[in-house]
Amino acid sequence: MSFSLALILFSLLQANLAVAAMPIPAPPDVAAKNYIVMDFASGKVLAEKNADEKIEPASITKMMTAYVVYKELDADRMSMDDMVEISEKAWRMGGSRMYLEVNTRVPVHELLKGLIIQSGNDASVALAEHVAGTEEAFVQLMNQYAAELGMKNTHFVNSTGWPDKNHLTTARDIALLGAAIIREFPEHYELYKEKEYTYNNIKQYNRNKLLWRDESVDGIKTGHTESAGYCLVSSAQRGDMRLITVVLGTDSKKARATVSQALLNYGFRFFESHTLYDADEVLSRPRIWNGEFETITVGLADDLAVVIPRGSYDKLEAVMDIDKNIEAPVKKGQQVGEVKVSLDGEVLAKVPLVALETVEEGGLLQKAKDYFMRMLE
Repeated sequence: MSFSLALILFSLLQANLAVAAMPIPAPPDVAAKNYIVMDFASGKVLAEKNADEKIEPASITKMMTAYVVYKELDADRMSMDDMVEISEKAWRMGGSRMYLEVNTRVPVHELLKGLIIQSGNDASVALAEHVAGTEEAFVQLMNQYAAELGMKNTHFVNSTGWPDKNHLTTARDIALLGAAIIREFPEHYELYKEKEYTYNNIKQYNRNKLLWRDESVDGIKTGHTESAGYCLVSSAQRGDMRLITVVLGTDSKKARATVSQALLNYGFRFFESHTLYDADEVLSRPRIWNGEFETITVGLADDLAVVIPRGSYDKLEAVMDIDKNIEAPVKKGQQVGEVKVSLDGEVLAKVPLVALETVEEGGLLQKAKDYFMRMLE
């Protein structure tokens, strides 16, 4: 049985003026060795250059350091008020620092500010040691989470991004990590837009200059070493659309900001993102045979979002194909069909249609009734 979702889409389209789809030019030619532009909601890549080339990520590494800390906080294995003793190793770290003092005790929430806003190498090592005992043990957690997130070309050696020929990742993997931080920990992501932080009577400013240039930008992280060049991971939200850009290997602070801005503007100018259906939204109530109930609610396990050329929303077509004979027992989450979204004949998304509830087998009377009803079909 095939059910068209055209009526659902038609009702959504009434509030949108029909406009001609905007032609999409090639991405801007920018002075970066590697970059990627990704739509947050759908995960679709809008533009890329050498996005799978392994490179040294410099302080962008601290995104994963923070992610591991968030995981620990979320699991109640530590708290924001935990006091962290600052080791000599953390105190001696060079590069960017929040100027921690050896043998002092600093709360986790202060160290996170120093890590994210000031890019403190000392804060990074202090947090790593607090979580796992040693930075080396912490790195194992970093690599485990990287694997779970699908960061296939990433291998971390330290928590700071200190140069090491074996400490590598890619623009695509970094974009996946950025999306995970925003999606899983929105309460912590708020910190990435802070422009300054004072610790030990020393005020330092966030190195992400787009926070001052573009009010839609609210993160995420800068990085720089001689080998990696100047790098910037940015995220911005304009209206209902959020983009993530990763820019690696530029030759100056100014260049990484300028390139990132150009890529953000390109994505927002020529594309639009829409969440068509929410997870667990009831899309249909088809017949189920031999069950304790006569119908079963079906929908999607995850939100269904698509990104399309700007102005082409009225051309979207969604079709729902439901199995003709759904028979009990059916467990919640079991696939019972498929939803397909197309634009001008091109399939944009094809996702499983799943049961939103468990329906057990019915009694003998219900089974007998269903037997005769099926005979009459």
